[in-house]
Amino acid sequence: MLVVRSAQARDLDAVEALARASGPGFTSLALGRAALAERLVDCEAAFAAPEKPEPGEERYLLVLEDLDTGRLCGLSGIKAAIGHSKPFFNFRVLTLSQASRAGNRRFDLDVLVLVNEYTGCSEVGSLFVDAGWRGSGTGRLLAQSRYLLMAAAPARFGRLVVSELRGVVSADGQSPFWEHLGRAFFHMDFAEADQLSSETDNQFVLDLMPKHPIYVDLLHEDARAVMGQCHPEGRGALALLNWEGFRYDHVLDIFDGGPLVLCAREDIRTIKESFVAVANAGEPGPLARPALASSNRFNDFRVCQARVRCEHGVATLPPDVLAALGLADGDPVRLWLRHE
Repeated sequence: MLVVRSAQARDLDAVEALARASGPGFTSLALGRAALAERLVDCEAAFAAPEKPEPGEERYLLVLEDLDTGRLCGLSGIKAAIGHSKPFFNFRVLTLSQASRAGNRRFDLDVLVLVNEYTGCSEVGSLFVDAGWRGSGTGRLLAQSRYLLMAAAPARFGRLVVSELRGVVSADGQSPFWEHLGRAFFHMDFAEADQLSSETDNQFVLDLMPKHPIYVDLLHEDARAVMGQCHPEGRGALALLNWEGFRYDHVLDIFDGGPLVLCAREDIRTIKESFVAVANAGEPGPLARPALASSNRFNDFRVCQARVRCEHGVATLPPDVLAALGLADGDPVRLWLRHE
């Protein structure tokens, strides 16, 4: 039995192990132990806090737990609102048209412009599954759980949701985009810039990044080749985001050139297709359908995979699933039915 739940301070050792296993370029997890511990304490407090009139800078981290062993085998996260106290910098790719009647020439040139356009949006990210658990639907479970959390308390999140995917970074931490662009302005290694971005207010980006457009044609071909491309291990996450309705917005990560995708919260597929029913403990029988089942309680949020029979607003689920969700007969349960 696998369950997605909110992360807690007691999960520090397991979350730190997952963060180390995520590898270079995974900016949201490029933290030392003390910073991870602080983030988990803040996360626990955010889940316990009463709802506010609008989303703030809360970070919600979800972990995937094997209830039989107590082991954590994956995680994913949501930032309720980005860009307030810490700018959310990106490169926007703009196309400039140039023409000369005398020279009988007309052509288009792409330029990179530093922007901070997404203030107030929610951001989903930090999706990582331990290598031993991949390929069994765990990545999809973690990804969709984020949207079921949004459905449980939509006022806690922005109306627009973005996701910034890790760009192309080698196993030894080398980023072609960084080596041929960022290094020239920051005079530091990719790993150092990545960690500074995670642990500071990003003032160093504003201080050191060029304020004028950068012509893409002047970049090395290795840098141009990876613009808007995600890390090989992130292709599954990108496919899941596209399936949910997220689309590329011609915006890149300033360090590794990875793509940014976005979607209106109300248009996210899992949110649109989920619904609330009354829980009933029992054997769902041969008419059952595979589903994701959520406690729909923000302060005690849990999600499991299950087989469910839905009839007249009543959802029959196995008793062990209801127990894993912390629900009893008659409680509301949010469901998303898988399309077979």
